[in-house]
Amino acid sequence: MSCRVLMVDDNENDLLFTRIALQRSGVDFEIHGFERAQEALKMLAGTPDHGINLILLDINMPVMDGFGFLQAFDALPASQRGHAVVVMLSSSSDPADRARASAHPSVKGFLNKPLSKTAAADLIGLVQKR
Repeated sequence: MSCRVLMVDDNENDLLFTRIALQRSGVDFEIHGFERAQEALKMLAGTPDHGINLILLDINMPVMDGFGFLQAFDALPASQRGHAVVVMLSSSSDPADRARASAHPSVKGFLNKPLSKTAAADLIGLVQKR
């Protein structure tokens, strides 16, 4: 199974490391990366047939943070959200961030950076459960 992934993280290095972990996981991931949450939302809204299965979302980003993205994502029509599962991928270890993220129905997981190739491979299980 091929899995279309949308990565949203303002840090170029984190996007690179996450991409490498996904590629080395043994799962067929098709990866799209955005450094700005607004651009990722624009792509989702403007391409209803985007086929994104998984969104890896950072919390701490300028202009629109991960929680702002989640609020805007949850407000999109179902046709624009598709069947995407959101996993927070953050350096935050704050339990309040985990609790706040889990309050969003689209969020199915919370992982800490850096993403390991084992954790990357396990993401396919979340996508298949949807």
